[in-house]
Amino acid sequence: MKEQWIEAPRIEGNQELAEKFGVSPMAMRLIRSRAGLSEAEVRAYLYGTLDDLADARLMKGMTEAVELLCQKIQAGATIRIIGDYDIDGVNATHILVTGLRRAGARVDTVIPDRLKDGYGINEHLIEQAKEAGIDTIVTCDNGIAAAKEIAYAKELGMTVIVTDHHEIPYREEPDGTRTMILPPADVIVNPKQADCPYPYKKLCGAAVAWRLVEVLYQEAGVPREEFLRLAQFAAVATIGDIMDLTGENRILVKYGLRQLEQTDNPGYRALLAVNGLEGKKLTAYHIGFVIGPCINASGRLDTAKRALELLGAGTAAEAEKLAGDLKALNDSRKDLTAKGTEEAICLVEETELGKDRVLVIYLPDCHESLAGIIAGRIRERYFRPCFVLTDGEEGVKGSGRSIPGYHMFEEMTKVAELFTKFGGHPMAAGLSIPTENVEILRKRLNENCRLTDEDLVPKLPYDAVLPIQYAGEQIIRELELLEPFGKENDKPLFAAANVRVKSARIIGKNRNVLKTVLEDAKGSRLEGISFGDVEADLNYIESKDTVCLLYYPEINEFQGRRTVQAVIESWR
Repeated sequence: MKEQWIEAPRIEGNQELAEKFGVSPMAMRLIRSRAGLSEAEVRAYLYGTLDDLADARLMKGMTEAVELLCQKIQAGATIRIIGDYDIDGVNATHILVTGLRRAGARVDTVIPDRLKDGYGINEHLIEQAKEAGIDTIVTCDNGIAAAKEIAYAKELGMTVIVTDHHEIPYREEPDGTRTMILPPADVIVNPKQADCPYPYKKLCGAAVAWRLVEVLYQEAGVPREEFLRLAQFAAVATIGDIMDLTGENRILVKYGLRQLEQTDNPGYRALLAVNGLEGKKLTAYHIGFVIGPCINASGRLDTAKRALELLGAGTAAEAEKLAGDLKALNDSRKDLTAKGTEEAICLVEETELGKDRVLVIYLPDCHESLAGIIAGRIRERYFRPCFVLTDGEEGVKGSGRSIPGYHMFEEMTKVAELFTKFGGHPMAAGLSIPTENVEILRKRLNENCRLTDEDLVPKLPYDAVLPIQYAGEQIIRELELLEPFGKENDKPLFAAANVRVKSARIIGKNRNVLKTVLEDAKGSRLEGISFGDVEADLNYIESKDTVCLLYYPEINEFQGRRTVQAVIESWR
């Protein structure tokens, strides 16, 4: 696929700040491109702490929610937390149940079964709660789009508190204005509410739950240290739910990762051990691609109750068994995902789907829990918005993954009448739809699509030109100041031109790694490593005298030997 390399705008005036913060001008350029240009913004980016988070009571509904919960606790009312089956929902549920029990609540939890219940709160779960004598339902990572369901709970005389972070559903009026559709809950805590004064809007569901527990503990007189111990769960959820690693999220994740390295939670300790991460410095990569998929695999192929049980495990033996089960489920999930992805690729390559700008791929036999992962893989391969749909117990279910320039939630809102249920973000969405509407959805989304040819060319931004002779340990140490890396705080990428590839070979058990030795015009050499379509890359570089590359320098430690290597993102 062709791609466009774009150098980040040059930032001038780095010298003075570089001296003040004790880094090179190059490092300061990278920091300011992410943090902002002012000294205050740089300082917050580098040294922000949990004390710099906004007052949790600024969040609309926060004070009222905690007051209501305190009343329920004092009255001995039964409370049920209804979470979600993904990494955000599981961690949010654990945070809330831990916090409410510590504050003296009579509380239990329900996480919907992905296949039987679908996403979030529903009438079946509400009826179950009523039959069990539950007085109050607290949602986490769901509920904001459940107006009908929550109205039913209110009809049954139940108290409902919604904590969520998803986009607020709306109705498009004839004059083009939008009317927000809020559920009739007793209290809603969601920073995305239009009149919510909380300044940072990009928290995940677990982070919203974490801030609620902070205020609850303040009211209950619980030491702040106990609240802080829950930060690791909110941090894992923030990474796993692919939230922006900016502002408060960056602070939370930095703190939570260090906490997780020394975790006293038997579940996470066992999960780190079974994945070979015990005692290692943890990065967002380890959560996003190792730990997170194990948590998500529980809700995908079995029941998310297993993951919740892992986080609440009381003994090392119990935690070790559950962690082993989750890793085995994730290994199975990888195999099923590969099979589904190949089937989706065949449909795009061999049918008229390949002509569409918005891909709507119907895989009836695919495990519905894998639809989002497969949609993401197809989106990456073809750089087009992609929905993967599969047969559920009632109708068709699916997930979508988008590209910049295509607001998935808004585009779905334009055809809302086609869905039984839908919700999501600009870049991702979930849906239920009658079988007969699948082809109509594909047609309507493509008719409405305004993506241009330019929009469908991947943009690969890089930070600066850095000849490989300057890719040494000093710059690598400075790059560590920019961690944790993730969405909206990407690893820096550098460009190098006129590089000769002195040797190249494919290695690895799955032959998916290209190992190279690079040399510039001055004779400086650097080892390189790249992934992806390595056969095509090898054929390409063997046909060229010199190449340009985008890369990230890092230290490779192997058998006690430390060497600098370039992790190569792209060749041309």
